[in-house]
Amino acid sequence: MPSIHEQLTTTGVWFFTDTIDASHTAELASRIESLGYSALWIPDTLGRDPFVNASILLQATDRLIVATGIANIHMRHPGMMKQGAYALAELSGGRFVLGLGVSHAPMVEGLRQLPYEKPLATMRTYVEAMNASMYTSVGPDEPPPTVLAALGPKMLALAAETTAGAHPYWTTPEHTATARDVMGPDALLCVEQKVVHTTDAAVAHEVAREQLGMYADLPNYRNNWLRLGFTDEEIDDRSPRFLDAVMAWGDVDAIAERIQAHYDAGATHVCIQPIDPEQFGQPDWNLLEALAPQRG
Repeated sequence: MPSIHEQLTTTGVWFFTDTIDASHTAELASRIESLGYSALWIPDTLGRDPFVNASILLQATDRLIVATGIANIHMRHPGMMKQGAYALAELSGGRFVLGLGVSHAPMVEGLRQLPYEKPLATMRTYVEAMNASMYTSVGPDEPPPTVLAALGPKMLALAAETTAGAHPYWTTPEHTATARDVMGPDALLCVEQKVVHTTDAAVAHEVAREQLGMYADLPNYRNNWLRLGFTDEEIDDRSPRFLDAVMAWGDVDAIAERIQAHYDAGATHVCIQPIDPEQFGQPDWNLLEALAPQRG
């Protein structure tokens, strides 16, 4: 079997699996695998524990990589994070990727009632502690790759220095190019791209507004968009220029061009989030089939 690094050169899928029950989640993973996608990325929310969720997905598939996008470091002791990741890697024969993130102050302090310290120092300390933690069970043949949720240059540099790479979210091909420059040629760069299959700009922009929701007010995302050249006014007003940058839309060829733009900019792997404007909580299967790696 090819290594995870080799498999991740094929496009994957990012999806909020909490919107469907466990049995249908397993079916979703199996169908994504059958279409030739390399990986399924899942979040850490207020729903299913991502490690339990990953075990469901891994047991329902044979080749699909399952990745956390991301696991919140404030919710788990570094040793427990390592134990979960190693167990899933051993269970799956090396098909698990551990994505880690510091989350956001409003989420950690507000929803979780936990302290939120300086993100960069917190992440460095956490990764060092996790790597130093003991694991006494039968382990995987190789440690599972770790990637960091990283947007700014300092966190991107930390990701390249201390882990296999980075998993940027809500980004653009321009950000991908910057990230590659910061991280160097060898680090994994696994970028998420939201996509909606419509040629109607009004529909696409409405979907983008709905998806942005609270994200636009989270400082880590906003600061990244400001670095990319958008203004606070454009973000607050959800200007067409801003919406078109963060949401890929159009016909299949137009969406495929946006995905390819990330690869051309230096992405190792692009995981698409296929939003169905007519069915909340369901992926757009028609689009996934049209973009499926196996179709080529």
